[in-house]
Amino acid sequence: QVQLVESGGGLVQPGGSLRLSCAASISRFGVNRVVWHRQAPGRERELVADITSDGGTNYAESVKGRFTISRDNAKNTVYLQMNSLKPEDTAVYYCHIYRWPNNYWGQGTQVTVSS
Repeated sequence: QVQLVESGGGLVQPGGSLRLSCAASISRFGVNRVVWHRQAPGRERELVADITSDGGTNYAESVKGRFTISRDNAKNTVYLQMNSLKPEDTAVYYCHIYRWPNNYWGQGTQVTVSS
């Protein structure tokens, strides 16, 4: 059974940092593209960043230069380092893996940026 478990969320002041982790129990983790999404109250879920099997990365314009996605295949884990956080980054953050024909999602971790 595939499980994705996010952790690392919390309350942080504007300008602060957090590092999210997504630990995956899935075979051959290294072959998968992994995606971080987020969903703020009243808004649609949006892609934040993704990382391919060979380490290629992609970011939403709103987080470029502030967030960094990385992976440790030995630990079956993907990270999202978030710096210079803004109130508009407040959301539930989810990691996601698509492996045909299934989509796998974690339960999400809350990130709140507020003074």
